[in-house]
Amino acid sequence: MSATSTVTNLTQRVFDDADTAPIDPFSLFEDWYEEARVSEPNDPHAMALATVDADGLPDVRMVLLNARDQRGYCFFTNFESDKARELLANPKAALVFHWKSLRRQLRMRGPVEVVSDSEADAYFSTRGRVSQIGAHASKQSRPLPNRYTLLERVETLTKSLGDDEPVQRPKHWSGFRLIPQTMEFWKDGANRLHDRVRFTRDASGTWSRQRLYP
Repeated sequence: MSATSTVTNLTQRVFDDADTAPIDPFSLFEDWYEEARVSEPNDPHAMALATVDADGLPDVRMVLLNARDQRGYCFFTNFESDKARELLANPKAALVFHWKSLRRQLRMRGPVEVVSDSEADAYFSTRGRVSQIGAHASKQSRPLPNRYTLLERVETLTKSLGDDEPVQRPKHWSGFRLIPQTMEFWKDGANRLHDRVRFTRDASGTWSRQRLYP
């Protein structure tokens, strides 16, 4: 069976009220994501990340999905940033993917955990050299007098490293993994009669699903 027909089959199944057989939401995500990789003009792995601060006030920003498996969905950041400090204090989050070209969105919520050093090192090694140096140069989320100050820090670090010296991952830079407890798949419908199906995972790790009103 081709990838396209697999995508069509799972998508048809999840919105078929007569189909009550189990569906793995991680597999459905992979099918939707593969379609988005083809149809989205920019960054199909872009997602909105929501956290809360110490006062319970929500924060949301766009980040990139850079690793995923059956454990969850990972993004990487400076751990001195607002998002990281909020997640370390309150390790729960929500994510939203909006694939406008497909007229679909996917929401997920759950606890977060810090990825292992080896996972962070592996991803950091895939970044371009200037991006690696930028991770050292940026004091993320803190006041910056002007752009020149940042560029000067990058240039100074670049010169100090030389052309051949590997750039090591900063100790303050790592990643988080969101472990979804709910995953909601949304598909645009005519006259705003959209299709929504929410998957919920129980304490044993078993997923159930429920259609929702739009």
